[in-house]
Amino acid sequence: ALMKCGDVAHAESLFYSSKQKVLSSYGAMMKGYVDNNLPEKTIDLFSKIENPDDVNIIILFNACAQLKTKEALDLVKKTSEQIPKSFYSNPHLLTSLLDALMKCGDVAHAESLFYSSKQKILSMYGAMMKGYVDNNLPEKAIDLFNKIENPNDVNIILLFNACAQLKTKEALDLVKKTSEQIPKSFYSNPRLLTSLLDALMKCGDVARAESLFHSSKQKILPMYGAMMKGINHLNIYDKVELVVPTIHFVLSIFALSDMVIVLPQYDFMKRIPK
Repeated sequence: ALMKCGDVAHAESLFYSSKQKVLSSYGAMMKGYVDNNLPEKTIDLFSKIENPDDVNIIILFNACAQLKTKEALDLVKKTSEQIPKSFYSNPHLLTSLLDALMKCGDVAHAESLFYSSKQKILSMYGAMMKGYVDNNLPEKAIDLFNKIENPNDVNIILLFNACAQLKTKEALDLVKKTSEQIPKSFYSNPRLLTSLLDALMKCGDVARAESLFHSSKQKILPMYGAMMKGINHLNIYDKVELVVPTIHFVLSIFALSDMVIVLPQYDFMKRIPK
């Protein structure tokens, strides 16, 4: 509770004053450090555990995934070689290991582990797909997606992200085909809608993106951001009608999207109702 509320100092004081420390208390501290973007402290604490369990290992891999350094990668490899073989039957541990390897840039090692795993769950496919996208290998993300029998919304989001990277007609066709085949319930996920809008705009289908955007009942900030980034990328400020509540709302989008407000955008923004 202390870590989740951001009171790291209080949690540390309580932890280190406790005479009897169990693995779950180490796990709570480690997860708290990861959640508070303190991966180095997670690793330091892990090194003090004599016989870590699979949960401790998972959190260690998550910390290394945050760091994305060579040192973190070396620790991931070393730890993965030392843990009991029985731990590899835990698909959640494999998912975190794949994610750490990908985040640290070792695509080949991640692929070897993934394809040698007998039991593959959707989160493992997701870790690989996200890793491919993060390492600018969108074609591999798409190839892997095609091997999933029943993809979930996360897998779909990552597919759209891969297509957005490619920005080709083939990618656009895949986006359209997939968006027509997914369960209607997926459209209630605003993160999926955001990634779909982004893919449509990046691939140049502005009309379809506009139609989807305006038909969506629940619009969140990233959805506006996806549309405006697309407008910025395609340089079509005068061809798209995008009604947003206030100028402050738009400025928030620019800030979150790392967009530069150039003169055409400024003219575009002047048309927004205040």
